[in-house]
Amino acid sequence: RRHLASFRHRVVHSLSKSRRFTGLSRFSSTPPTMASTPLPPKENALFKRILKCYEQKQYKNGLKFCKQILGNPKFAEHGETLAMKGLTLNCLGRKEEAYEYVRRGLRNDLKSHVCWHVFGLLQRSDKKYDEAIKCYRNALKWDKDNLQILRDLSLLQIQMRDLEGYRDTRLQLLQLRPAQRASWIGYAIAYHLLKDYDMALKILEEFRKTQSVKTVEYEHSELLLYMMMIMKEAGMEEQALKHLETYEKQICDVLEAMENKGDLLLKLGRKEESAEIYRELLRRNPENRKYYEGIEAASPPSSVEERLELYTKTAAMFPRCQAALRLPLDFTTDETFQRLVDQYMRKALKKGVPPLFNNLRSLYQEKDKVAIIERLLLGYQESLKTSEKFSPDDEGEPQPPTAYLWVLYYLAQHYDHLGDTTKALEYIDSAIEHTPTLIELFVAKARIYKHAGDIEEAARWMDEAQSRDTADRYINSKCGKYMLRAGKVKEAEEMCSKFTREGVSAMENLNEMQCMWFQSECAGAYRQLTQYGEALKKCHEVERHFQEIVEDQFDFHTYCMRKMTLRAYISLLRLEDIIRKHPFYFKAAKLALETYIHLVDHPLTDEDKAKDLELENLSPKELKKLRSKQRRAAKKAAILEEKKHQQEMQQQKGKRKDPDTEQDGPKEDDLVPEKLAKAENPLDEAMKFLKPIQLFAHERIETHLLAFEVYFRRGKLLLMLQSVKRAVALDSNNAWLHECLVRFSKAVSEKNNLPGPVSTVLQEETKALFGEVDIKQFNADFIKRNSNSLQHLLSGAKMMYYLDPQSQDKALGLATDLSENLIDRNVKTSIKVYEALCSGAFGKCEQQTESYQTLCHQIFPFARVFMPPKAESDTVTQDGQTDSQDGHPEVDANGS
Repeated sequence: RRHLASFRHRVVHSLSKSRRFTGLSRFSSTPPTMASTPLPPKENALFKRILKCYEQKQYKNGLKFCKQILGNPKFAEHGETLAMKGLTLNCLGRKEEAYEYVRRGLRNDLKSHVCWHVFGLLQRSDKKYDEAIKCYRNALKWDKDNLQILRDLSLLQIQMRDLEGYRDTRLQLLQLRPAQRASWIGYAIAYHLLKDYDMALKILEEFRKTQSVKTVEYEHSELLLYMMMIMKEAGMEEQALKHLETYEKQICDVLEAMENKGDLLLKLGRKEESAEIYRELLRRNPENRKYYEGIEAASPPSSVEERLELYTKTAAMFPRCQAALRLPLDFTTDETFQRLVDQYMRKALKKGVPPLFNNLRSLYQEKDKVAIIERLLLGYQESLKTSEKFSPDDEGEPQPPTAYLWVLYYLAQHYDHLGDTTKALEYIDSAIEHTPTLIELFVAKARIYKHAGDIEEAARWMDEAQSRDTADRYINSKCGKYMLRAGKVKEAEEMCSKFTREGVSAMENLNEMQCMWFQSECAGAYRQLTQYGEALKKCHEVERHFQEIVEDQFDFHTYCMRKMTLRAYISLLRLEDIIRKHPFYFKAAKLALETYIHLVDHPLTDEDKAKDLELENLSPKELKKLRSKQRRAAKKAAILEEKKHQQEMQQQKGKRKDPDTEQDGPKEDDLVPEKLAKAENPLDEAMKFLKPIQLFAHERIETHLLAFEVYFRRGKLLLMLQSVKRAVALDSNNAWLHECLVRFSKAVSEKNNLPGPVSTVLQEETKALFGEVDIKQFNADFIKRNSNSLQHLLSGAKMMYYLDPQSQDKALGLATDLSENLIDRNVKTSIKVYEALCSGAFGKCEQQTESYQTLCHQIFPFARVFMPPKAESDTVTQDGQTDSQDGHPEVDANGS
């Protein structure tokens, strides 16, 4: 709607300015064939009314006037009237008729720039940008100096990143309108994006000379900062610094100017001046970490004590500054660290800072610091319990009672991070007993159960937290997320519906609001519940959101140049170029690829046959019970579907009240879960998600391993080779990569009759990857090299069985090893092993699977996936309450 509305004014302006409609003979010296049939005064007046109706969105009236002109036999085939009728019909959503009329108008007047312009507008409204550009170029053949067409063409060119074409179009606009600011700015931006920095600066400098600035103006300030930005990107530090110093008084954004000046001075080696600038910035904002780094880079400290002095002075100058207290903890050690962290934690615990653990979590990579923190906290706990002070030797007034509560809260998170679930639950239960009204405690308990592998219990405690403050949207979202992880999609939808628009289902409203975290979690939940069509639907919805974000650039191409927000505009264009690098997109693409790969390996038709075989084995009584259950479920689904249909009808009825309501643009195909799950070629659909992440998320090793899985199933050896080579360059010791390498080697050895060049390349590259050893020895070396990693042992064991099924016992022994010396013996990795045993990666091994489950239950007693069936259905929690469930969802490899 926005796109059509923005074009409406331009097209109307273009048409109204056209001399052929105003009665002026613009083509008086041109052969008659070059112009469309001129309209007499009466029809010309009607045509003007058509334009006015179009501009005022009175589409029905506009169609009436079109009918009056076209009803005259003399003008029944008037091309531009037909084109305008098509444009009006397009706004009413009648696409097929619109295209028919516009094409008919073009056939009758191929040399009309108006008809081509309207046809381009129609193509653009359907997001066919390449076709729209062709139409605009054809329009310019017959009216090369038409400003509206040139502007519209430039918008499409920058949208499609046709930078050379954009540069040429902006040059034409500059030649036609040299007095307009946007003409100069657009032309300079074209050269900037083409990385011709010198030319861009020359254009901007010429434009700057034409400006007379008496006072400080924001728009002129932005122009100066944009010129400085181009100089920095061109590596012209000297010129950029001189530019800043010359026009310093004309720049509104003083902070931006100071930061850039400090950075430029540092790059030019003028460290004393740079340090002074950063000290001034630090006085403005002592919480900014970049300023400390700038001072350290400009005046490198010779020792830890000297480095610490900077932070000590800042903390003394700004007593409430947190950065000056927190940053020294990263580089100090031993007694100095103990003194500083003691000071930092006491202050936070006394004040009651809930995210204290999050602030210190980065320190947990060093074992010595973890031990110091733990020792201090246990001392706090004991002393506060007995003397209400952090230390018995402390003087002064006792600490507030809440200090003890926050110590318990921190200790619970501390032990949860270290993997000691029992202690973590003890401390969090003590905290809840101390203050049963604090929501953060219930959230922490839910998180502990999630990390322990019991997501259902985690969802229950998160629901308890949410019930204590139903107006808290954050807790509501967390509760919905945990419910989705537990496979409770309906409950999660009801939970999130508390904050969605009334009268619309929560799923629809969350999709409309582009709530991508919810859709990604939904996709994971549906896949967990084996509802693959629904999972794919959610992934495709996320993909459409990103497409909409790219389309929304149109709103800013003219706005940013008009408002002179040039630096933000360049940042926007660069962000849009890599928008599919975003974690939300990668997560959805990964889920979609894994689902499509599963559907290739296990087509739904085979599953349906398996269900039929299971039904044949049921007794008549069991079959009757199952049929009854299915009928009730079908009846419930039908009621819900009817309710949803009625809501949609009411919405459509509300929309139809205005006969001239403008349509939102091209209607996208409905995402039908059944069709998505039963795609004719799932691998072709998978490629739609794979190509964007290969282009934008190539630094993630999962991208190339997922690409290998797709190409492996397509039998593309060279593309498989490309994928593993890229993955090896990122992490040659990755466990999943090892599996891909072994399978690739076997696939190459089994492939015969390859073309000569392909065979030569594969032989050379295989030798480079595996050396002179055979594939079994390669696998054995991998196992030996990673003997202390359970994840790597699992991959090595799977490949051992894959290469030699006779080695099942040895492979199972490696995979089910739970020695204490393993660095990753945790719930997450153990679940991966259990899933591999259940999936048949080691053949039939029911007895070993049961033994492994029992052993894991002893080590990880809270992980629901390892609980025996009886304990699973009647789980006793730490506080003695019983959590009875009808079963449990499958727990995936991520602990969800």
